[in-house]
Amino acid sequence: MGTVEYNNDTIRIISHIITYGNAANDSITEQIRAEIEQMWNEPGGTVYLKGIPGRVEFRITAVYRPDIAPEEILGNDDPRNNYFRIEEYAAGNISFVDGLGCNTGYFKLENLYKGSTTAAHEYGHTLGLEHPSDIDFRGKGLPGIMYPRGTLVDPQYQYEPDKAAGTKGGTLHPMYRKVRKEDIALLNIERLDFRNNRAIIGDFSSVWHPDHQTLL
Repeated sequence: MGTVEYNNDTIRIISHIITYGNAANDSITEQIRAEIEQMWNEPGGTVYLKGIPGRVEFRITAVYRPDIAPEEILGNDDPRNNYFRIEEYAAGNISFVDGLGCNTGYFKLENLYKGSTTAAHEYGHTLGLEHPSDIDFRGKGLPGIMYPRGTLVDPQYQYEPDKAAGTKGGTLHPMYRKVRKEDIALLNIERLDFRNNRAIIGDFSSVWHPDHQTLL
């Protein structure tokens, strides 16, 4: 989730990442921030507003909040804020966000190694992007950021290039995903409700997540 601000020939999407949880810290929070900002700025997307092309620029800030209270997340009304709990254990053994176009989620620490693209992928969900319906990407090169684990890709983009497609090791290694101009086009920025050159992308899910380990 975030705000979209239009100024002359630049369209800025501004989001603030707030982390909490037993596995969260300043270092992993900055890594998440940097991955999202770098990957989403990399393709240099362009969107036409009122017939005028605008360069899309992502500005991501982040902070680690070990002392955050559930009430702050539940009552937040700032559309820039996105809250993610980070823990070593996650039910389902996978990171997730709370729907398409949301501002909360739960990250499994193991998924957040440098270059994993997990944070950039989940951020795409918070902006409203879903997984592609066709997850057989063989013969099409580098997969886009929203392709999920289990996607069929050319051998060089698999966990293990020598494995048969679809077998263990024979599916997409997330580190090969890239944000493409097509992904930015799918945000449908031109359809947002701009008022005074400002709009909101995504929506409030406002879920505070407990540590899944305590629920066992």
